[in-house]
Amino acid sequence: MLRYFTSGESHGEALVAFLSGMPAGLKIDQAFLDRELWRRQQGYGRGGRMKIERDTAHILSGVRHGATIGSPIAILLENKDWKNWQESLPVEAGDPVKHKAVASPRPGHADLAGALKYNFSDARYVLERASARESAARVAIGALAKLLAKELGIEILSHVVSVGNAAIGDVEVPWERIAALRDRDEILLNCADADAELRMKEEVDHALKTGDSVGGVFEVVAHNVPPGLGTYAQWDERLDGLLAGAVMSLQAVKAVEIGAGIRTAASPGSAVHDEIGYSQPGGFTTFTRSRNNAGGIEGGVSNGEDIRVRGYLKPISTLRRPLQSVDFASREPVKAAYERSDVCVVPAAGVAAEAMVALTLVRCVLEKFGGDSLGETLRNFRGYLQQLKEY
Repeated sequence: MLRYFTSGESHGEALVAFLSGMPAGLKIDQAFLDRELWRRQQGYGRGGRMKIERDTAHILSGVRHGATIGSPIAILLENKDWKNWQESLPVEAGDPVKHKAVASPRPGHADLAGALKYNFSDARYVLERASARESAARVAIGALAKLLAKELGIEILSHVVSVGNAAIGDVEVPWERIAALRDRDEILLNCADADAELRMKEEVDHALKTGDSVGGVFEVVAHNVPPGLGTYAQWDERLDGLLAGAVMSLQAVKAVEIGAGIRTAASPGSAVHDEIGYSQPGGFTTFTRSRNNAGGIEGGVSNGEDIRVRGYLKPISTLRRPLQSVDFASREPVKAAYERSDVCVVPAAGVAAEAMVALTLVRCVLEKFGGDSLGETLRNFRGYLQQLKEY
């Protein structure tokens, strides 16, 4: 069973990610891990924090001589901004005068709900853990999952579908165009359509000019996923449910779509379901599909087509022109607190979602094929592929 969790605060000394259950013998590419972290930090509309942090993955355990050894993996991500917060957020009691309280909760953030839950007198500690800074730790361990997926021929990438009112439309962007985005040295909004990307930039510019923020939609595509991952046997083992929960767990994601789920809800069945054909061997099986409205999943099970998952991201809750709120102490009406923040994070959220999709798919891979070592996993996987060919 693949298990993982993260720890750390936004302005604490570091983030730490833990991953247990990876088979031994997987070669670890440090440059790849750091590139994934770099991709998460890119995108037009990011805030000043990205000028401070230069995330690199420092592996503490579970990897020796460049490969996994079967034991739990721990990765540390240093927060370079910590030097500016040591006196404000010390581990010890510290000086209360130097505490930077968040005195008025921000609408849309976890501030008020978290303060009520944990009985805090302000929202500082809520902000510190609820921040999307935490997603950097997920990207680090998600990169490890991607490396294992790649051994099986599976690749996972994302692209931006819309920012504000600017969108590429309902077209299914081919894998080749999404893959071309991966190697860019400069990332604007990670959109596969250049004209749409310029319109998206205008949306960010408008939000920046008016002291607002803007959300959007990203799509994660898992390419070359074999049929048979997940199951319909139990409600909590369905692949679409697992993926939806994983992507929804990301900060600011308020809706998740598999395939063309939203659009097809208003369409007749004859225009929705992916017709089945039969041809000479070419893919995983001799069965073909005329389209992929199902997003690669039917009945909670992968069907051999590309898996497509969209995340709908609300605008960032911290606004330079704050909304109405209430002071924690006096209960008097005031403007919400302001913390240094971004204007748009849709491309970054897509990278974090890639990590969550990768971790979910690799969990299902290991549940199906097992293996304490990579060689054992690959042997079982290849046997299953042969079974599909002979079906």
